[in-house]
Amino acid sequence: MTLDWNHFSPGPSLAGGLMLGLASALFILLNGRILGISGILGGLMPPRRGDIIWRISFLLGLLCAPWLVQLVDPVWGLQAPRIDASTGTVIVAGLLVGLGTRYASGCTSGHGVCGLSRLSARSMVATGVFMATGLATVFVVQHIF
Repeated sequence: MTLDWNHFSPGPSLAGGLMLGLASALFILLNGRILGISGILGGLMPPRRGDIIWRISFLLGLLCAPWLVQLVDPVWGLQAPRIDASTGTVIVAGLLVGLGTRYASGCTSGHGVCGLSRLSARSMVATGVFMATGLATVFVVQHIF
């Protein structure tokens, strides 16, 4: 395995992690809710009265954030991620992630960021399973296929 040192970016990664941690802490302190993307999206199906606007606003903010960053600092620019997989593989992977998220009652942001910070045993197990599954998947793809 080789590391791509040309694209190693500890500064922006640290800044992003700090902003995510701060946003998660503020979200639970001000709203009493966990900042988990799957829970926020899942709360729209079916939508509950008085609970729709903030959820849609949050999800739109996630989608618009890259363009806002480019407006503030055009040097970063927008680059489409390079995915070395077929469309079918990406669809199956997305469905498996969705199934895992549903089975774990949350996603990496809910369990990994918010749950671990609250020392939730369920989140510790879920995050461990997320990580182990990711490692196993990379191993299988790199060494078997």
